[in-house]
Amino acid sequence: MNVVLAVKQYVSKMIEDSGPGMKVLLMDKETTSVVSMVYTQSEILQKEVYLFERIDSANRESMKHLKAICFLRPTKENVDYLIKELRRPKYSVYFLYFSNVISKSDVKSLAEADEQEVVAEVQEFYGDYIAVNPHVFSLNIVGCYQGRNWDPVQLSRATQGLTALLLSLKKCPMIRYQLSSEMAKRLAEGVKQVITKEYELFDFRRTEVPPLLLILDRSDDAITPLLNQWTYQAMVHELLGINNNRIDLSRVPGISKDLKEVVLSAENDEFYANVGYVP
Repeated sequence: MNVVLAVKQYVSKMIEDSGPGMKVLLMDKETTSVVSMVYTQSEILQKEVYLFERIDSANRESMKHLKAICFLRPTKENVDYLIKELRRPKYSVYFLYFSNVISKSDVKSLAEADEQEVVAEVQEFYGDYIAVNPHVFSLNIVGCYQGRNWDPVQLSRATQGLTALLLSLKKCPMIRYQLSSEMAKRLAEGVKQVITKEYELFDFRRTEVPPLLLILDRSDDAITPLLNQWTYQAMVHELLGINNNRIDLSRVPGISKDLKEVVLSAENDEFYANVGYVP
């Protein structure tokens, strides 16, 4: 299991499939974070991606000499933005990649909007989560509760994120959940429903020992949050806070401009790679 490598391979495949030439990477708010966690801007520039844009930006210029690689979550909002984009394309050709399963009706709507036939490819690449470390991922969900039950929006997002993770790692797991937790049960049922509905996507080669997805409810664990985790990464997070591998030091008196935000990434920082997870 290496979630950083899984997402990195998706991004590399998108860029390679678009062929040679100057490119723009068109993303939404969430996929921008997904990509920035596994690739630095300088690394992307070496792959002929010279511009990074948000699909929801209203002031993008028309640049017909660029190819557009679109990496977006398949939300209604993003599909609507894409429909508007395809009706008045700003780039020469579009390669559309969605970070999760997109409905056939949405694909049909995009096809109908592509009157100028600028779309070269449509694919699903399941990088619908934030790859923090090779063995740690996050969905950056804050406040999933509505009373003592799931907020429906966050339940949907958690289900989408988990199923995307399984698809990116090519796993069709046995699912086990904490019996005393209704929230764990609902999440497990949601993931199972997606696997059943999209059974063709989950038709991976069987292994002798099937993978296990274990869903636990952290609200029943009163001890772990009180413990001090004695690793370099855990202490930095406890004292300063790490968000998407970034530490905000802008409020430190006298801090230099270069150090207002510090990136801690084992992929690009040899010191952090060696000591980050050492107790």
